[in-house]
Formats: sequence, structure tokens, C-alpha cells
Amino acid sequence: MRIYKPTTLLLGTLFCTCIEAAPAKGRIPWSVKHSAQRQESINDASRLNETAVREVWKIPGSTPEAEEQLRSLLKRAHMDKHPVSIAGARHSMGGHTIAPDGIVIDMRPFNKLELREGGRILRAGAGTLWSAILPFLENHGLSVSVMQSNNSFSVGGSLSVNCHGWQFNRPPIASTVESFRLMKADGSILTCSRNKNQELFSLALGGYGLFGIILNADLRTTANKAYRIERRVLPIAEAIPYYEKQLKDNAEIDMAYARLNIVPKKLFEDVIISTFRPLDNATPPPLKPPSKVLLRRSIFRFSAKSSLGKKLRWKAETSLEPKLQPDIFSRNQLLNEDVEVFGNRSPFSTDILHEYFVPSELGYAFIHSAGRIILAHRANLLNITIRSVNEDKDTFLRYADRQMLCFVMLFNHSRRTRADEAMQAVTRELVEAAMKLGGRYYLPYRLHASREQFHRAYPMAREFFSRKKAHDPEGLFHSLFYEKYGADN
Repeated sequence: MRIYKPTTLLLGTLFCTCIEAAPAKGRIPWSVKHSAQRQESINDASRLNETAVREVWKIPGSTPEAEEQLRSLLKRAHMDKHPVSIAGARHSMGGHTIAPDGIVIDMRPFNKLELREGGRILRAGAGTLWSAILPFLENHGLSVSVMQSNNSFSVGGSLSVNCHGWQFNRPPIASTVESFRLMKADGSILTCSRNKNQELFSLALGGYGLFGIILNADLRTTANKAYRIERRVLPIAEAIPYYEKQLKDNAEIDMAYARLNIVPKKLFEDVIISTFRPLDNATPPPLKPPSKVLLRRSIFRFSAKSSLGKKLRWKAETSLEPKLQPDIFSRNQLLNEDVEVFGNRSPFSTDILHEYFVPSELGYAFIHSAGRIILAHRANLLNITIRSVNEDKDTFLRYADRQMLCFVMLFNHSRRTRADEAMQAVTRELVEAAMKLGGRYYLPYRLHASREQFHRAYPMAREFFSRKKAHDPEGLFHSLFYEKYGADN
């Protein structure tokens, strides 16, 4: 066993999010196209979903007048029988923010921030990016309770996919939401919480925009802390037992993740486990831009090209990084990195995320199955990290119905249709491997799982879509995601 103390966020595992929308069966004929009126096209982070839409409407800003204009837009869309989708940073990968031939609402200008109840609560506009929230909270000695491992996403998007991150032994972000304001398809605005409009609270959180437009949310904050980082490199056969016996119930750990070896000949043989423990008497270092970006990006992108690149990157992660990084990070610093630091800028290829959730005691069994599938298909795996997420007790379409280990994978492949079809085969096998162990897969990514797999993984989905129709009877909100899995329920 090797023990290192400093670590870095060399690919703090992207994580997609954004926002969403959907239609009801037979009410508004979205299949009727009016191509001559189409004005532009829109895509998402996959760069595989370019779709013609009528209009991208940017909400004016965080004002009462903006909400009235939004209400008028929904009325116009209903009268003209135009579907509506909702977009923030557009980091989802399955068309969750795209209503074909419809209106896309860009929520990003809706970004007002306000501290309430002495800083215990952050009220954030749905379009606010976490990259703006972190420095805002930093000025008050505060931080985010739960968010993704990167800062590129919007609040509304994070809530709509019910994101999770490196926060150790915590439920998803829904657990930190006190309340939110939701504009429904008829333009009415409701405040949703655990005590008020409870059904919509559970449906809209993790609801992919199918129930209305989240305008703003009250989120619980936490203190910005200084962390000392310890890193262990273990054989995979020892790593899961180590987690179960040493880490799983360790209250001293605030944040943690593991990263596996992706060199094909040594796939998943070793794992780096990084844990972050607070230093109670230390002042958190001030928030700074990410360091050594060019070096880290170069090493990471080179690993997409060959097995040699992956080998050199693993060597850098286990030997070089500990020598280059400081011993102490602040909580805000750990979260303050844009996905574009490592993002794929090639016009010919794309990076695609997957996430799978399995009961923690079955993590090793999933790794064994996943490795076999990836090698058999010769898939170009760029990264896999493991996180721990606790049971979600708040959302209806939940992925964590108990404590789970989450396996976050990043693949690289050509943007050609043939390559996307090959990745679909990989995805369906990985979905089956997770479900065989009592697990699930995460929904913000490519729509590669079959309808049958989707409904088997999420048996509550038919009731979820039924309730969507009750709250949006004309099916105003729409998306590619809903078209595939929900429109015919």
C-alpha cells in the first residue's frame, strides 16, 4: 500500500446536468412540423443532439417583470401549439433541454443570489451557475452543501437531475433544498417544499423539467472549511473492503472519491482513494483559479489517444500529482473547476458520461462485470471515479433508494453515427450489469437504454409520467428524453 497526502482534482468527474421538459399524449400534435418557421438549431454537451427549434428565448433577468414575460411566453406557446423545453448550462447529453420544433427557454440570466436567515439559506435564481455561487459564498465564509464535482452547471439543472457529488455519505442535492418556486404550464407560480405542495416538490426535483419551470430555490449552506487530503493507492480487491470497514461510516470524512486505473492491460487493477478531512483550527486557503491547467489538460487529453497515454496519465496521477499539489484545500476550492478544463474540443469526437448505482457491498462485483464489458467492446474509457451517495428520501424518480456506490464513467468516441450505436451496445450491457445487482443507471445522459430497461430500472416511472399529465394536461413541456421514455405512457 502506498499513502500520499496531497491530491488534485485532475478530472473531478464531470457530471451533467441541465434542465428539461415534456408533452402529454394526444393533446397537442407536436409531430406536426412547420419547417419553414424554424429559426435555429440547438445542441447539448454530447454534441450529438443538434435539433431544429423555433426559438431560443432568453429570460430577461431576475425581476417580477421577467416572470410575467415568461408567463406570457407559455401562453403564446400553448396557443400556437409549440412545445417548450428549459435550458441552463445544457450539460445534459440526452436532449433533456431540447423540444424539437419548439421553444427553448434559456434560464441563465435568471441568476440573482441572496443570503437569508443569517447565511443558513442561499436563495439562488435557477439560471445561476455554481461558478458564481462559490465566490459569492466564499465572501461570507460559506460553501455549498451538495453539488456536482464541477462548477459549470446551473442551479435549476442540478435540481432537475437531482445531482450528487464528492460530499461523502450525503443524499443527493434534493436533501439540501428547503423550497423552490415553480411556474406551471398554466403560468401559475407555486412554492414547493416538504410541507407545501409536497407532491410537486418530490416530482420536480429530479423531474427533468416535466412539471414546470423552477424559478429559484432556497438551499441550505454549510461552512467553508480547510481540508487535509489523504490518498491511498490500493489493489481493487482491497479497495472495496477498505471502504466498507474504514470509510463507510466515518463521520470525520466530509468529502471523498476514488479513481480507478484505466490502462487496458491493467484495467481496474488499482484504485486511488482520496479522502478529505476538515481541519477544525485551520483557516481555509482563499479561493483561486484552478492551477496547472495546461499541464493537467495536456496529460488528460493525451490519454484519450492511446494506451500509452493512459499509462503515462496513471503514472502522473499516482506519482507526479502528490508532488505538485498543496497539502490543504478549502471546500470551495475543491468544487471550483470548470468541466471545460478537460473538455473535448475536437470536431471529430465527443466525451460521453455514464453513471451507475449499486449497493455498496456489491461494488466489486459491478467493477468485475463492467471491466469485462468495456474490454470486450474495446470502448475508449477515459475516466472512472467512485462516490458514495446515501438514500434519497425526497424525490419521486429516485436513483438511490438505499446507500449506493456510484460509478461515474467517461468515454471517448467518434461523433459518427456508427460510433454512437456501438456505445449504445456498451451502455445496455452496463445497465443490465447494474440492474442484476439491484442497482440503477443515471438518466441525464445519452438515451441508449431501451424503454424496457428504463421502466425496469425505474418501476415508478409510469406513475411519474401519469402525474406529469395530471399537472401538465396539455403536454406543454417536452423533450427528447420524454419522447423516448414517457410520451406514450
